Order: sequence, then C-alpha cells, then structure tokens
Amino acid sequence: MGKHTEIRFEEAVEESLATSGGYLRGDPNGFDATFALFPDEVISFVEASQPKRWQSLVKLHGEKAADVLLGSLVKELSSKNALHVLRHGFKCFGKTFRLAYFAPNTGMNPEAAAAYGHNRVRVTRQVHFSEKHPNKSLDMVLSVNGLPVVTLELKNPMTGQTVDDAMRQYRRDRDPAEPIFRFKERALVHFAVDPDQAFMTTRLTGDDTRFLPFNRGHNFGAGNPPAEAGGYRTSYLWEQVLTRDSLMDILARFLHLEVSESKVTTKKGVKRHKKETLIFPRYHQLDAVRKLIDSARAQGPGHNYLVQHSAGSGKSNSIAWLAHRLSSLHDAEDNKVFDTVVVITDRRVLDQQLQNTIYQFEHKQGVVQKIDENTQQLAQALSSGVPIIISTIQKFPFITQAMDTLAKKGEEVELNTGGKRFAVIVDEAHSSQSGETAMELRKVLNRDGIESAIAEEFLDVEEEELSEAARRELFKEMLKRPRQPNISFFAFTATPKFKTQAVFNEPGPDGQPPFHLYSMRQAIEEGFIMDVLEHYTTYKTYYGLIKSIEDDPQVPKRKAARALARFMSLHPHNIAQKVEVIVEHFRHNTCHRIGGRAKAMVVTASRLHAVRYKQAFDKYIKEHDITGIRSLVAFSGSVTDPDFPDQSYTEVGMNEGIKESELPDRFASEHYQVLLVAEKYQTGFDQPLLHTMYVDRRLSGIQAVQTLSRLNRTAPGKEDTFVLDFVNEPGEIFEAFKPYYEVTPAGEPSDPHQLYDLQHRLEEHQVFTSDEVNAFAEIWYKNRNEPTAADHQKINAILDHAVERYEALDEEEQDQFKGQLASFRNLYAFLAQIIPYQDSSLEKLYSYGRFLLHKLPRRADDTVFELEDEVSLKYYRLQKISEGTIDLGVGEAQPLYGPTEVGTGKAEDDEVELSTLIGKLNERFGTEFTPADQLFFDQIAESAVENDTLREAARANTRDNFAYVFNRMLENLFIERMDGNEEIFGRLMNDDNFRRVASDHLLREVYDRLQSTEEPESTPGR
Repeated sequence: MGKHTEIRFEEAVEESLATSGGYLRGDPNGFDATFALFPDEVISFVEASQPKRWQSLVKLHGEKAADVLLGSLVKELSSKNALHVLRHGFKCFGKTFRLAYFAPNTGMNPEAAAAYGHNRVRVTRQVHFSEKHPNKSLDMVLSVNGLPVVTLELKNPMTGQTVDDAMRQYRRDRDPAEPIFRFKERALVHFAVDPDQAFMTTRLTGDDTRFLPFNRGHNFGAGNPPAEAGGYRTSYLWEQVLTRDSLMDILARFLHLEVSESKVTTKKGVKRHKKETLIFPRYHQLDAVRKLIDSARAQGPGHNYLVQHSAGSGKSNSIAWLAHRLSSLHDAEDNKVFDTVVVITDRRVLDQQLQNTIYQFEHKQGVVQKIDENTQQLAQALSSGVPIIISTIQKFPFITQAMDTLAKKGEEVELNTGGKRFAVIVDEAHSSQSGETAMELRKVLNRDGIESAIAEEFLDVEEEELSEAARRELFKEMLKRPRQPNISFFAFTATPKFKTQAVFNEPGPDGQPPFHLYSMRQAIEEGFIMDVLEHYTTYKTYYGLIKSIEDDPQVPKRKAARALARFMSLHPHNIAQKVEVIVEHFRHNTCHRIGGRAKAMVVTASRLHAVRYKQAFDKYIKEHDITGIRSLVAFSGSVTDPDFPDQSYTEVGMNEGIKESELPDRFASEHYQVLLVAEKYQTGFDQPLLHTMYVDRRLSGIQAVQTLSRLNRTAPGKEDTFVLDFVNEPGEIFEAFKPYYEVTPAGEPSDPHQLYDLQHRLEEHQVFTSDEVNAFAEIWYKNRNEPTAADHQKINAILDHAVERYEALDEEEQDQFKGQLASFRNLYAFLAQIIPYQDSSLEKLYSYGRFLLHKLPRRADDTVFELEDEVSLKYYRLQKISEGTIDLGVGEAQPLYGPTEVGTGKAEDDEVELSTLIGKLNERFGTEFTPADQLFFDQIAESAVENDTLREAARANTRDNFAYVFNRMLENLFIERMDGNEEIFGRLMNDDNFRRVASDHLLREVYDRLQSTEEPESTPGR
C-alpha cells in the first residue's frame, strides 16, 4: 500500500512544481514559527536583488542588520498586510525594500524582467508551523522570497481520507491565531486537496471557515473531469494555477482585499460594520480572464466575446480583473492592444468596486474614471485617453452635443478615434443597451468613419413575424457585414438571447459561442446560488395539495391546517382573495425561515395591480390584527385608479414617504417583510433574504429566469426557496430556464403521502432505530441557540451506530438507503412549506437524516458541496422552533399517546358506507371490479377489527394517531388476502392514489367499528 499513501500524493505534487512548475525545493527546518517566515530566504533575496540598499543597512547596523530588516518586515506585514508588502515593499530606516518583483507588461524593460528573475519561489513539505504545538505540520507551503503565501493540506481517498478531512483539519486543527494563519498577514490562501477535488479559503475562522470549490466543472455541473493522460483530476491546480509564473501573476493582478461597509440599526443607534474579504479568484474566473486576455493579445481588436456566467459567478470581480488586464495589455511586438477600456454598466456598486480593486493593483489615481456628472465629462475622458472609463450607455447619444457645449465655453475637446482601439466590456449584454442609444456608442467610437455595425447587437429589434429558422438565417446574413477593426466587445450575461450569441460569436472550446461558460447548474451544485425551481408550485398544485389533506388521516390538523383548508373552495380571481392566500402562506410557512428574517416578493401584472395589491395587503393586515408583517410597494411614476379617477398614487406616497433611492435599504431592514413590485426590482435586485415569491403576472423566456432568480442569492441559514405562481404553467417556466440551466426539469409535483411511504421504507433497512432518532432530537433541539462541543460529540456518537449498520449493507442496498434518505429530506423540505404536518416523527427524521447523510461514507465519485453548513444549521434550529411552524419544544411525540377519553377520536367526516367503496374506485379510476371484489375489502376490515393491537390502539388514540398504526399494518393485511385477489391486490400495490382512497375508507370503517364495539365494555355490570 506504500505507493497509495498521502506522502506519495505529496511527492507527486512537489515533483511537478519543482521540475516543470518553476519552483525550488525548500527546507522545512528553515521556517521560523514565531515570525512565520523563512528568514534566511528573506535576507538572501534582499542581498541579491537590492545589494546597495542592503549594504547601507549593514553600514548602519552591522551584524544586527538582518534582525532589523526582519523586525521592520514583520511590523509592516501586521500593519499593512502581506499583499500590500508584496506589491509595494516595506520601509526600514527610511528606505523601501521590495519583497517581490512582478513580471512587466511589456518586454521593453529589461531591468524589470531581470528583477523578476530574482524571485525565489519555493515548495516546502511538512512545515512545522507552531511554537505551541511543535509536532503539528502543514503538508505543503508555497513561499515567495521567504514569505509563505499558500498552504495546502493534501489527502488521499485510498487511505480513507478525502478533501472533506482536509477542510475539517483546517477548521479544527489549525488555529487562526497562529502567525502563519493570521488573516492578511502571512499565507493568503489555503487549499484543501485530494486527487478528485480542490477547495480554498482565504480566511481561517475555526468551524465557521468557509471553503469555496476550486474545481473546473464537469458536464456543466460541479466537480472535475477525468484528467488527460491518466493523471489526477486536480492536477490542473499544480500544473497550471500554482506554477511560479501563474502564482506571481495572481499575486500581482488578481488577489485583492474587498472592504464592504454596512449599517446596522441597534438600540443605541446606527452602527457601521466594516467587513474585509480577501478575494482569490475562483477557477472559472481565473480561466475566463486568462483565456480572454490570451485571445485578445493574439488576435488584437475586432472580436466579440460572450462570457455566459451564471448569477453567483462573481461577475463584478471578473469584470474588474478583465478591465485592468485589458488596459495594460500588449501584444507579442510590445504594442498596446487597446488604448481605452470602456465598461458599460448600470450598477452603481460596480463603479466603486472597479475603482477600489484597480487602485490596489496600480496604487495610483486616474486609472479609472467614473462618468457620474454629465456627458461633457465622458467626452473629456475619451479625448484624454483615460485607461478605464465606466459609464452608462445612455450618455453616448449626447457626446456631440456635449462637445459643442464645451467649445462654446472655450474648452474645445478634440475626440479623435483615428488609429485608436477600444475594448468595450458590457455588464449584462441585453438589459439597458438597446436601440438608437447603442447606435450612438458605435458612432462615437468610430467617429472617423468606420462604418461596420458591430454594436447593432444592442438594437433590440425582434422579427416576430418570422419563424425561428427564418430569423436565424436573417441574423447570419446581417453578421456577414465587416466588423469594426478597432473595437472588441466583451459581453457578460447569465441569460443570453439567441441574438446575443449570434453577434458575440467568438467560438469557445467546442467551436461555438459562448467563449466561456459557467452554468447555472454548476453555480447551484457548488452552493453559490439557490435552485429556485426546486420548490416551484402553481396555485393549481398548491390548491390540490391543500385539498388532499382534508380527509387525510395521516396529516394531523391544527389551526394552520384549517386556515389553509379554507382555500380549497377558493379559486382566486380577485386581488383580495390572493392577498389572503399570500399573507396566510407567508405567516405559516415563510416568515420563520432564515432565522425569522425571511422576506417575500409579490410580482404583479401592472402598476395599477401593484397599487391595488398594496391597498388590499394593508387592509387585510389591519382587519386581522396581524403584526410582524409590513409591506412596501415599488412602481414608477404616478398611477390613477379608473375606479377613483380623482386620486393618483405614487410609490413614495404609498410607502409613507420612503424615497425611491432608500427603498432597497429599508426593505433590507427588519421592519419590512414583503415587497410588492410592478416592472421594478425584477432584474439586478440583490437581496439574499428573499425566500418566497408570489407571481401574479405572465412570465416567459429571459424575463421568467431573471424574475425568479431574485430568490437565488445565498445567505447564512437559507436552506431553500419557494415560488407560488398564480398565472404561469410549470412547463412554460421550465422551458424558460432550460437553455441556461443544464439540468433535467422537475417532474410532476409529489404526492404528500410518499413521505410516510419513504419513512416506512427507510425504517425497514434497519440502519437506525427510533431510540437513536429520539436521542439525537433530544440533544439537537434542547440546546437551541448555542450547541456545545459536548453536544457535537454526542451527536456524532449517536450517528456512528447508523454508519456501522450502513457499512454492513451490500453496495446496492447502501445506494438504495442513501437515495431514499435524500429523497425524504428533499420531499419533506418542499411539502412542509405547504402542508402543516404536525407529525413530529417526520420532523425528527428530517433533522436526523440531514446529519446522517453528511456522515455516511462517500465514494470517490460522490460530489457533494455543503458550504457554511455549521452556520446554516445554527439558523435551521431557530427556524424550526419559531412561531408559525411545528413547535418541537413540546416534547417527543410518539406514535401512540396515553389513554384518552373514550370516544374523543370519533370521526367528524361524513360516513361513507363500505359497500360503496368498489363503486367509488371504479368511478374514480376507471376500473371494472365487480361487487364480488367487495368481499376482499370486507375480509380486510374483519381481520383488522379482530386484531388485538389495532383494538388497543383505537381505544387509546384519536383517529389521526390511530392511522399511523393502521397504515403500517395494512400492507400485511392485504398480503394475507392476496390469493385469489391478484388483480385488485396488484392495483393496490402499484397505484398509490388507488391505494390511498381504499386505505382511507378502510381506516374510517375499522376505527368507527372498533370505537362502537369498545364503548359498551366500559359500562359496569356488563
């Protein structure tokens, strides 16, 4: 087994880096755990690369020069951060010393190239990093001139450990307070790697450490494809990403510190909260930017690139990195490829982000200019050759007018595009860029007469009269026109139209656009966005599910169930009725989610609808004295209701004076929960706490994808989303998503009874016991808010029993059990949003099952991504015990309760004579069973009435609780009577709906008969 050990994996990585990756091998004994540096390496680099400055320091301090230099370095690493010191050096007694040199943008500076050659990039294995714990070591450290910048923990599944163990090791066995792990000060990124998958983080925070996938993607989803030439699936990490030149490029041009500031309202007032995040590019970001740069360098301007990156892809950072690289890009002859980069965006957040990010790279002002004043500012920026310009496209039509205005002021601007080349980066290729406005962009950037029509992609002219095939040919003809040789377009979008793909047609790896793809499916599987279709339901389906519980003895009812059941007869045709559905669903199923912070959006059909929804919503809340739910409305302009023509309504007026610009922040606060919208906030609106959407307007195509995608942002504690659609059909929505999704659409909605069937089948595997589930629940729900380490230990011990039994199963049964447990988890998560089950056995099994799924051994080909799981579970517990959901604090619900008053479980439903059952089944299911088949059911009923266990259960329980025992025994009763009744028995076993109807009738008959026969026995003297 020696060749399969973890050390062999380490050796393979080290060998690759040292032989073909440009690395030197390092000595682990040279690491100083106190300084978290390789001190001799630092001094050697400074001596060799900056001899004059070093000698001046030696003259001042003699033998202590090295200690002085290291002391200054350590202080500046702490005060300014490692990335700043790597890029800009550090001060020591008035002189600036460099700790690294980066590759120049051109070959015209041989001195810069020579300086780059001084860098000493080393790979060192088994580095003992701690003074407190000298036996602990990191598998691998990559250092630049003595400064550790990358750590790696490597695991080999062949020895029973995977990438999950590496992440666990970082979380639980790597103290963030150790000098080498201090955020920003030393190692800048930490990789957890096995032969199949890689994950990374830039900040260790114990159990809360968030690792991001650093995988290439496989078949449009998560994971990695098999490696070429029989290597490791993750070999791209050390063969491409972490090679010497690649790592130095990432340190110089990608890594950056993102600082965000938010306002938090407290009892003492508004406090500002600053959050720092060190951004290391995800694999698809690095890959996209580098491939775009390589293509632009080789081909020059005149090409159109489509980057189809899903929501959750980190598009803002990708655009910032690309803009910076394009602005300084030179070709093989050292000619500048583009004179100016123009970023077209409507997003204010991108403006500041671009400026902040690029300032970190360049450390100088003036590289980026945001056009936030007027068109005259744009004209001056274009004429003066500002490297990067950020603007909305709407300013371009007024360039000529602005230049005339400037001339009248005596500030004449000459806008000469002759010989100039432009890179235009478009943020969302098909949103605001359309029509004549885009034509003006073309005119401005081709002011000297270049006539081709590359920017006509933005002309939003739809040939609706033509078939798709005809339109396709029409666009092909249009695209035969010559391209503008001085402009390249780089278009970013998650949802390209056909026309977008036709115009931005630079081929990708498969010879077709897009040039680069990061699919919605991969983003979902990697945990960066939610799957908004997972819990999508139409009102028709919702109505059907509610109706199904009316006579369902397996679903105990309470007030919430009765409130929902009132909607059975409601076919919503007016806003007041829909508002009732929305408010009651939000109260009972949404408001307690995400730790009680969940929000909802109502998408209305028009501005007038939005006004009426707001009125009806506020009226319903007031009339029913409901607290904790407040709404805001969003629509543009002024609306007059034709029923009340004397009055007009505005967004600000209906929102009690909240300004339009303030609305997103106010909605984000804890004071508002529901946002009613009409043609606003359906694209680009980013509110992670949005959980539920109520749709009351027709949606199709990209509009459907963009609207429903408002729910897809992740947040701590956000486990799922929910869509209730009053208008659209599932098929239409699935068709809209399919081109961007790369996953099979969901099938028909599930039958709620499948939960009990799945529960029964899971129990039959005998992997877990009810005692273990109860013991787990006791620990999990008892310490609701702050679980202790002891709790975690006990839970693991309980789960270990099930894991041992699972491992004893054969492989086929293991797959079956794991698949059924995952199905139960998903089905319960969905149905529990609609049907207020009050069966605590389901809730307990759901919670237990979620933990057990994580604990069950995985095979090498299993790909599971669970980000922020510890944080999510913390909120999950709060969510499950909040008002409006199942109160699990009542105690352990058991299948059978203690004795009750005789007769309290008497059925309130209308009695259905057993003799009518066959007729009813024939009528409902089109079967042709005869009255003789009624005997089969009569015999089943008689056997049940004679059964001692059922008699005891009926005496002690309500019918709802009796149903649990009855339904578990019913299948055996059917089997006992199968001989001679094969046809009807087969239908019962294979048709769930048929079986349910028959079972429900039998349940009523048996329970009522047992109740009536047991009552006289309690009479004295009989």
